[in-house]
Amino acid sequence: MSEETKVQETGSAEAVGEGAINETAQPANEAAETVSQDAMDNLVTLKKGDIVKGTIVKIEDNQAFVSLGYKYEGTISLRELSNVQLDNASEAVQVGQEVEAKVLNIDDAKETLTLSKRQAETPKAWDELQAKFESGEAFDVVVADVVKGGLVADVGVRGFIPASMVERHFVEDFSSYKGRTLRVKVKEIDRENNKVILSAKDVLEAEYEQKKNEIMDSLQPGQVIEGTVQRLTPFGAFVDIGGVDGLVHVSEMAWQHVAHPADVVSEGQSVKVKVLKVDPSVGKISLSIKAAQPGPWESATGQFNTGDIVTGVVKRLVSFGAFVEIAPGVEGLVHISQIAHRHIATPHEVLKEGQEVQAKILDFNPAEKRVSLSIKETEEAPARPERAPRAPKESSSNLPEPESMSFTLGEKFGDKLSKFK
Repeated sequence: MSEETKVQETGSAEAVGEGAINETAQPANEAAETVSQDAMDNLVTLKKGDIVKGTIVKIEDNQAFVSLGYKYEGTISLRELSNVQLDNASEAVQVGQEVEAKVLNIDDAKETLTLSKRQAETPKAWDELQAKFESGEAFDVVVADVVKGGLVADVGVRGFIPASMVERHFVEDFSSYKGRTLRVKVKEIDRENNKVILSAKDVLEAEYEQKKNEIMDSLQPGQVIEGTVQRLTPFGAFVDIGGVDGLVHVSEMAWQHVAHPADVVSEGQSVKVKVLKVDPSVGKISLSIKAAQPGPWESATGQFNTGDIVTGVVKRLVSFGAFVEIAPGVEGLVHISQIAHRHIATPHEVLKEGQEVQAKILDFNPAEKRVSLSIKETEEAPARPERAPRAPKESSSNLPEPESMSFTLGEKFGDKLSKFK
């Protein structure tokens, strides 16, 4: 076996190299034992290390077979197809694809060339990646593997996309990303240490900001638009309104009190929102779900009438009474004089927040958003206690007559009075 061989080009293949000619490979379509002068003019010399071009004609036994346009056939093993670990050769190349490869070995006996696609691509890849890094150019890559801490892509060298640089938001499971195409930028490049860091997040952020500015320019406070809940946080929900997110604060989720956004909406849910505020200087869009719905007082119109007995919940206690919610967002006042039949100094003597009570509607005015309620009107007034009868006054008629009194005194003290006579 020689390290150099001379082969005839057919015009569809290309070989570059220099060196002495040790052997001449007979063209496949030439039956004669000698080569004509014209054929000799088309002979080129191949040696180990040369770069050749060819077309993938077959993928078998986890290696790719390359037609170089002349008698010798090239083979590329699985390991030499890519700079990243592959399970199958078809993950790197397809039949009919044109590739460049480096000659690793020449087997004249078998008339084959052992080639390496990855070694042919690496030097050029470094130059291209350096140029893209300097220009900030975005380009597409296919995720070749999912590894601990991120994703791997073949960019002529091994490119790594850290988990934090895949999406704009946190991703817990990357198992579905293998085989996906991502648009990335070169975040960091270190040729000496064979290190290339890529970022898809940077591309997404740039696209997002551009689209966000366009949408913010078109938004006006008061607009009611459709959106999709993207993610939930303790303080609200982020809603996608056409490629950008606006925040619905938890206080704007519903007309009634909301402890957590998950109590009202879920991720992926379509919602109608009203634009409250657009602030391009900080890139903030404030939205409201409740403002896009009929208000509670509008909904309450026709639902309640004066004289109705309703069930409500005590929401707040104040010195002059209690506010009772009789429908989501509809609160009425029970004046302190209408809480109990007896006199009370403060509402706290009878009620507590969160307590469910029955109340009678004394006045209902949705136009002024006012309801007057009475709790005591739903309760029977206690009976008044009976007063004890007064003792009768002694009349003068019960006293003895003056004559009778004199007589009695005379009888009682007569013997003693006789001594003073």
